[in-house]
Amino acid sequence: MKVEPECASCILHRAVAEATEATTNPALRFRAITDLIHLLNKEFRPTAVPADLGTKRDRLIKRVTGNNDPYKRSKRISNEKALKLLPYARKLVEEGYAQQDRFKKACLCAIVGNVMEFDIPGHRFDFTGLKKILRDAGKDLAIDDTAKAYELAKKSNTVLYLTDNAGEIVFDVLLVEQLKNMGLNVVVAVKGGPIINDATLEDAEASGIGKVADKIVTTGTDAVGFVPNEFSKEFLDVYNSCDVVFVKGMGYAETLTEYRLKKPHVLLFRTKCNPVANFFCVGKEKNVVKLMP
Repeated sequence: MKVEPECASCILHRAVAEATEATTNPALRFRAITDLIHLLNKEFRPTAVPADLGTKRDRLIKRVTGNNDPYKRSKRISNEKALKLLPYARKLVEEGYAQQDRFKKACLCAIVGNVMEFDIPGHRFDFTGLKKILRDAGKDLAIDDTAKAYELAKKSNTVLYLTDNAGEIVFDVLLVEQLKNMGLNVVVAVKGGPIINDATLEDAEASGIGKVADKIVTTGTDAVGFVPNEFSKEFLDVYNSCDVVFVKGMGYAETLTEYRLKKPHVLLFRTKCNPVANFFCVGKEKNVVKLMP
């Protein structure tokens, strides 16, 4: 997926928010934004991928401000809020009569977690509305490949589950539980270092997902999306040996669409911006479960 013109304003908007969180020093904030403008002047072109520019933006801000994790406080709060709602979400999943019903409900809960994103222009997120969004998730399901994903998973042995945001990872527990109930070996991957509000090992521990999954690994990098040339050997070994990959979030969706995929990938995300919604031919603020290729 390539950038659209409005991606520039989103990248800059988030940069201002991140720089503000990262440091109280006005000079460093100004330098971070100035350096980012220079970077975009060189690299913002029709062939660019949004997530790749997001990675470069975040690395620039961390380097200039000296703050390696500007969203640390927000991630902690997201995990705490999500954990309080986990029993409610689990009850919704367990209302499913058959295994396939519970699988679909768990997919929806995992996608709802994807709304927990900060500083995207036009995307409003409020913790107080999460319960209603969980309850009504099925109404916003614009692409529904859950039946295909379920049948595919049933025939598999090992699943790699790529997580996205902190807070969101708490609801991923429900889908990992369902995959385990289907008899699958599930390896969960988090980011190798802080990048926006994406989940790291610290967030995996807070969520309790390690108690459900067979193994937790990191990608070995702090990149936003799918960047094979930066991944660790451990991660690539898992990726290459698994039967199917469950993938959370827009960052992975933006980058995986740039590759010829050699195995099935199940994308689960919320269309939180127009460029992503346009690429997948659905409306904004819609839920997507899409099997690729």
